[in-house]
Amino acid sequence: MRFVAFTRNGKRGLAIEDADGALRGLTEDDVAWPGDLDDIVRRDGLAEAADVLKSGGAINRSDINVALPFRRAGKVLCVGLNYADHAAESNMEAPSFPTVFVRFNANFVPHGGSLVKPDVSDDFDYEGEVVAVIGKAGRAIARENALDHVAGYSIFNDGSIRDFQLRTNQWTIGKNFDNTGALGPCFVTADELPAGVAGLRLTTRLNGEVMQDATTDDLIFPVADLVSHLSVGMTLEPGDLIATGTPSGVGAARDPQVFMKPGDVCEIEVEQIGRLRNQVVAA
Repeated sequence: MRFVAFTRNGKRGLAIEDADGALRGLTEDDVAWPGDLDDIVRRDGLAEAADVLKSGGAINRSDINVALPFRRAGKVLCVGLNYADHAAESNMEAPSFPTVFVRFNANFVPHGGSLVKPDVSDDFDYEGEVVAVIGKAGRAIARENALDHVAGYSIFNDGSIRDFQLRTNQWTIGKNFDNTGALGPCFVTADELPAGVAGLRLTTRLNGEVMQDATTDDLIFPVADLVSHLSVGMTLEPGDLIATGTPSGVGAARDPQVFMKPGDVCEIEVEQIGRLRNQVVAA
């Protein structure tokens, strides 16, 4: 199942996408409205919601704005240095345990929304990533059972203000400027994709030029490992997001460096999931 959240005429909506890319769905003023994806995942209601949305009207993409698939994640856990080539280009050792930091829902923009370069920095970098969405709660989850806890996947641009990020050994400030992360354009349930999204190609383009090109097989800690490791001390809850890390090719590691600037367009494409597209604007 492929879900697309949207707004139309000021109202929230949710649609199901068929194999041909056509959308059918409902808006929040419809009596059959199943709620947003945050609520649907929390109540384990994806299949039921899909059936309800299929009975809704056809949704014309030109009439809607794509919205964030998830707006109220209890936890947004981001994994750094999870591709060996990215760790190497960052002059850091590949970790023996996932390097984790947090982001907050409030600084995300949807597909088609504007990423905002802050006025205090010119070091606005892109990071294309796959996001795993937790669908079943658990703590101390065994690796062999970990994928049973994943409801599905989306795409993330972990936009990073590099000079602020690297001022300290804690990355939080540089990863949480307003409107610097992007999420979407859709949410794809796990049954639609290879187990653990193995073998999917991830490509980041800036103004049409390929900047990152990798496969999820290159993850140091695949999705099952991340779920197991991150749950060792905390309960993962439905709707929690795990951003699985970015491959090499980030702007800060290039010579000369390449950072996003107003007017740029950044696109992150993940095979079988979709393409997340955002323009960059000035603060």
